Amino acid sequence: MSGLTHFDAKGDAHMVDVSDKAVTSRVATAAGWIKMARETFDIISEGRAKKGDVLGVARLAGIMGAKKTPDLIPLCHPLPVTKVAVDLTLDPDLPGVQIEATVKTTGQTGVEMEALTAVSITALTVYDMSKAVDKAMEIGGIRVVLKDGGKSGRYEAK
Repeated sequence: MSGLTHFDAKGDAHMVDVSDKAVTSRVATAAGWIKMARETFDIISEGRAKKGDVLGVARLAGIMGAKKTPDLIPLCHPLPVTKVAVDLTLDPDLPGVQIEATVKTTGQTGVEMEALTAVSITALTVYDMSKAVDKAMEIGGIRVVLKDGGKSGRYEAK
């Protein structure tokens, strides 16, 4: 299982031992989108959703999701998350919402999974709050766009 750190020599899944790693400042940013019908986009952008402020609720859900990541991803380390920022941008060209989440910590392992979870939960919340008018919404493009800190250094998506 060369290169896959969550498997031992026998191929069994295990939590990576980070106890010998240095404590450093770490940051990760993830991005994604949710595409929808123009009518749904108009309802959200004009604040006419029956369930309320779609983007505000989705932002809070994304922040909560980042903090719950180790409860959702079995081998994720619980980390002292020091900052979670979730930005939602209405994109009429999709039409839909662009989502970006940045997570920070000072610890022995990175926060890529927390950033990815924040984007995923944000998109799922937009879907949940809007599905009454548009069951065909599409979630996609979820990826890490920035990661910095730790032994592997900086990564920026091209």
